[in-house]
Amino acid sequence: MGATVTDPLVGRLVDGRYEVVSRIARGGMATVYLAVDRRLDRDVALKVMHPHLAEGASGNDFVARFRREARSAARLTHPGLVAVYDQGVDGETSYLTMEYVDGANLRRRLGERGALTVGESLRIGEAVLEALAAAHRTGLVHRDIKPENVLIASDERVKLADFGLARAVTEVTSTTTGTVLGTVAYLAPELVVRGSSDARTDVYAAGVLLFEMLTGRQPFTGETPIQVAFQHVNSDIPAPSDLVEWLPVEVDELVRSLAARDPDDRPLDAAAAVDLLRRTRTALDAGVLERHADVEPTIVLPAATDPAETDLDAPPEPPDADDPDATARLEHGRTVALPIGLGGALTPPTAPDDRSPARRRRRRLAVLVVLAVVVALCAGAWWYLAVGPGSWATVPDVEHRSQSDAERVLTDHDLTAHPTQAFDATVPKGDVVRTTPAAGDRAKRGSTVEVVVSKGPDYVTVPSGVVGEMQADAAKALDAAGLKVQYGKAQHDDKAPLGQVLSAKLPDGSDATPGTQAVRDAVVTLVISDGPAPVTVSNVVGATLDAAKTQLGNDGLKVKSSKDYSHTVPAGQIISQKPTPGTVKHVGDTVTVVVSKGPEPVVVPNVERLSYDDARAKLTDLGFQVQRKNSWGGFIGQVVDQSAAADSKLPWGSTIVLTVV
Repeated sequence: MGATVTDPLVGRLVDGRYEVVSRIARGGMATVYLAVDRRLDRDVALKVMHPHLAEGASGNDFVARFRREARSAARLTHPGLVAVYDQGVDGETSYLTMEYVDGANLRRRLGERGALTVGESLRIGEAVLEALAAAHRTGLVHRDIKPENVLIASDERVKLADFGLARAVTEVTSTTTGTVLGTVAYLAPELVVRGSSDARTDVYAAGVLLFEMLTGRQPFTGETPIQVAFQHVNSDIPAPSDLVEWLPVEVDELVRSLAARDPDDRPLDAAAAVDLLRRTRTALDAGVLERHADVEPTIVLPAATDPAETDLDAPPEPPDADDPDATARLEHGRTVALPIGLGGALTPPTAPDDRSPARRRRRRLAVLVVLAVVVALCAGAWWYLAVGPGSWATVPDVEHRSQSDAERVLTDHDLTAHPTQAFDATVPKGDVVRTTPAAGDRAKRGSTVEVVVSKGPDYVTVPSGVVGEMQADAAKALDAAGLKVQYGKAQHDDKAPLGQVLSAKLPDGSDATPGTQAVRDAVVTLVISDGPAPVTVSNVVGATLDAAKTQLGNDGLKVKSSKDYSHTVPAGQIISQKPTPGTVKHVGDTVTVVVSKGPEPVVVPNVERLSYDDARAKLTDLGFQVQRKNSWGGFIGQVVDQSAAADSKLPWGSTIVLTVV
């Protein structure tokens, strides 16, 4: 709390926008604060670079590279990466604003638990590799994977922090001091030997990280950073089961593959490493995934490795060239500087013996070497300043500055500005958009740098002939006007035909009304008609016509009716329908129904003087029902009378009474 109260930045408004609330942590390269973005009313993490990084001959190089790397990191969008929101300079303060993650880092969790379960180790390892894979796909390498940069939110989401920061400092430091920066416990051998790195360098560090989560210990430890670096270069990482006997061979193979000493033996990048990790997890049973190594929780860490503080994100100042043991001193909790090119000749340092004759001879030889180096330096100074690197200048970062400021800064760097103009939708009119060569590149002193100055946005007019037109015609009109097209989700419309444009929206959500001004190449979102909505035809057979009209009308369908006789369906009820029930049609379509008129009338024949059996058969064949009425006993069996007169009409199925004598 004391640090927070006395910190001069606490309570200050940085760049007129970020109100510093409290200090979160401090490292060798930056201090991290909790701040409130007044413009967007949200919490952010404000990382302020230490002033010494921008001082000296390499200061301009660092600032230019830092800005370039910050822009690259800001373009990365992945749920597993801490988002970079903004970067800028306020007076002497170079800052970076990032997503604020409410939680702790992996170092804290390891300190609290000692070791993690196999399942949680694989989950965190997978999240780290997935985040790295997103960066590797764009050609970015992190270079400083360590528990301090793995953040675990309060909801257990895992996020990877500090993309580009280590790269910016490493490039400057390796150029000016011949050293490579990194957290020694996680440095890949090729980074120590040659100072080179690619996606496989991050995979190596992720393998070491996984080893530490599983076992609660780091694979290589020592009293000095140089001793740890020696082990990375000359020894294969031990199998986790050497420390935790019950760990299966699949876990050993995964860790040793990720952290293989030869980069060619590792997965090509983080995406390939994720696939390997997932296959390994599939091969493990639930019991193994729930177990963890029996390690005492502690915040005391091994010597020459990582610290117990929250944010130890950055390197110390470059080692003193007059102190040969500078790179071997213990740097608790800091990223350390190691000489590039140690190679296989790297050996563990031994304690000096001032009384040894060999030691005295080496000292005399060292004096002679120093004298030779001084002579060589004097001879090379002229070459350096006349035709060598000293004759080159680093192009400063003048983006977003006014044209006059940019010309002044370039003049201060012995460069000449050649202004040109171009439209730009984001950079204010009169400010610099970009330079050629780009910021951070090298250019001969006195040479010309093209400075592209913004003319402001290039506005175009939204054309007519969009809403209400067919899709192809609307897209053609927008393209001719200099606007781009994307499509929203199509919508059903009972009146607009399939493919007709229902609405057009500009990027800000407003209507793309004809005559409106929009920035060239702005994206207009079109919503296209998908035609009338589909509807399933209901079953109305047996219903009355009125009931059918009500039911089908509620579904958005029209009804067309006709009538016909039916011996089976009562009059007024529907006999059949087309289309049949269950058919999918669209709103506004027509369903045709046939309504029963009842049984069809039949002409009654003359059956008098026929025998009863013949008369009954004749009437029955015509669909009538027959009832017998005997007269005088009916012994003769002849029909003498019928209840319906001959040639009259009766409905099919009617009953006729026959009188028989």
